[in-house]
Amino acid sequence: MNEIRSVLVANRGEIARRVFRTCRELGIRTVAVHTEVDADALHVRDADVAILVPSYLDGDAVLAAAKEAGADAIHPGYGFLSENAGFARAVTGAGIAWIGPTPEVIEQMGRKDAARDLAVAAGVPVVPSYDVDDDPATFAYPVLAKAAAGGGGKGMRVVRSAAELPEAVAAAKREAINAFGDDTILIEKYVERGRHIEVQVLGDTHGHVVHLGTRECSVQRRHQKVIEEAPAPALADDLRERIHASAVALSASVGYVNAGTIEYLLDAATGDFYFLEMNTRLQVEHPVTEIHSGTDLVALQLAVAAGEPLPFDQAGLGFRDHAVEARIYAEDAFGGFLPQAGTAAVVSWPARARVDHALESGQVVSTSYDPMLGKVIVSGPDREAARRALVAALDETAILGLTTNTGFLRELASSEVFAEPGGIDTAWLDRNQVPAPDPAPARQIAARLWLDAHSEPSGPFAGDGFRMGGAPAAPVVEFDESATAAPRVPAGTVARVTQHQVELAHHGQRYVFTRPDASTDHGVAAGDGTIVAPMPGTVLDVRVAEGDTVTEGQVLGVVEAMKMELALKAPYDGTVASVGASTGQQVALGAVLFVVEEAHA
Repeated sequence: MNEIRSVLVANRGEIARRVFRTCRELGIRTVAVHTEVDADALHVRDADVAILVPSYLDGDAVLAAAKEAGADAIHPGYGFLSENAGFARAVTGAGIAWIGPTPEVIEQMGRKDAARDLAVAAGVPVVPSYDVDDDPATFAYPVLAKAAAGGGGKGMRVVRSAAELPEAVAAAKREAINAFGDDTILIEKYVERGRHIEVQVLGDTHGHVVHLGTRECSVQRRHQKVIEEAPAPALADDLRERIHASAVALSASVGYVNAGTIEYLLDAATGDFYFLEMNTRLQVEHPVTEIHSGTDLVALQLAVAAGEPLPFDQAGLGFRDHAVEARIYAEDAFGGFLPQAGTAAVVSWPARARVDHALESGQVVSTSYDPMLGKVIVSGPDREAARRALVAALDETAILGLTTNTGFLRELASSEVFAEPGGIDTAWLDRNQVPAPDPAPARQIAARLWLDAHSEPSGPFAGDGFRMGGAPAAPVVEFDESATAAPRVPAGTVARVTQHQVELAHHGQRYVFTRPDASTDHGVAAGDGTIVAPMPGTVLDVRVAEGDTVTEGQVLGVVEAMKMELALKAPYDGTVASVGASTGQQVALGAVLFVVEEAHA
């Protein structure tokens, strides 16, 4: 048995912080790696030691960092190098413990084609498939063309006729080679109304394998998970037990060690379930399993990596509350799910939820890494109680400065279709739209906030000192005619109020309301004279310099992206305080390009 005293996490963000949290509780020294972009990131500050690497995908640099820091073990988290058998082999070859399955098992189960063959050998049902060289006219459509390597929904195309197949396969191959360096494609039956059911498994080096229950991950958009829960609801007891037994049998057949997940597709029409793939790592959605099973999966991973036997057998595991997790992404869910970037000016996470995150107020969110900002996880004695708790937690989640999908998640979690156990299949979000919330209540709250912020006694000595004249009259704001009184600002409302704008979060949704007499097409970030890049692109023209006097509507510069030009204009009369752009410069979404100080009488 090898004691683990120091762990390097070969990852970033919320999963690095999650592993560090358990390490601290166990008295284990923590080592972070980071790029230049992440030099001041939360996971860096959480660690005892932090070492710069060129990239999180640079296995040689990460291994060198582990040696430099004297780490006993490496935890890969998920993504990046987590399912890279070559990296795992290099780690163990250097005498450092790998907190995951053996490199051989990663190679076997990390490829969908090889894993499929192993599942067949273990007697596990698999999705009916076709050979890619078979006559397409003989296929029963629809079929799914998918990459044999990798995951994350990349390299997948639904094909509904033989005529579509060649182009779909070519597109899947292009995406697969770019994402995984491997363009091997599988052709399988496509289940129109399928549910994505997972089983968390855990094995030790003493030959023991157990399951920690099911998860439902059917709430997906384009194969990317959105909301997960444990246990999977609306499963008959015998079906659930057959799925459990199948996962344990497959894991045991390959001598699986450490934490892993077996993923299944459940055909809602027939009740048949099929093996999809195995993830040879910790999953993003592991917190719901931890709550449901009353375990700390990271602590168990560390114990297994140290050679300890599992502290329980299958009968010794007791399941408890229902848990639900929602993934917070930097994306505009009601605007085509476009990725977002910028500065998270204000971040307020819910107090009555477990939140695994790496986002704080003032942090810059770039497009360099995955757009997931955090996970809000709640539980209750039953699914409906957990669902209500999730809605309440999302109501309390506020991120200002950039748009996230929080409001979308709140609307989805409160919908009738989600309230029905097992009511959403894996393609539901691709077929249906979640209606955007009515902005009227938020607009009324914004008006109240603006009035409160700008109302002050009149007279030359009002406010912060002597003035040449009294305060201007407050603008007239008309509320909903049905209202009998001015709208109440809900307790805990998170907002930013400036002279020209009110930005607030209402039921998780971010709103930016601009005064009707203020220009809205000049890229002003928050009404404070800061003009940001409204899209990633190239600066074509800069027409002002620091210290220049400008008038409202004057063009300060021009940005181009995807053959579209956008003029950036002064929001009001004033002086150019700073210029952060130069002609030909590549700029990210939300980059500060100009700051204009307003002229005052």
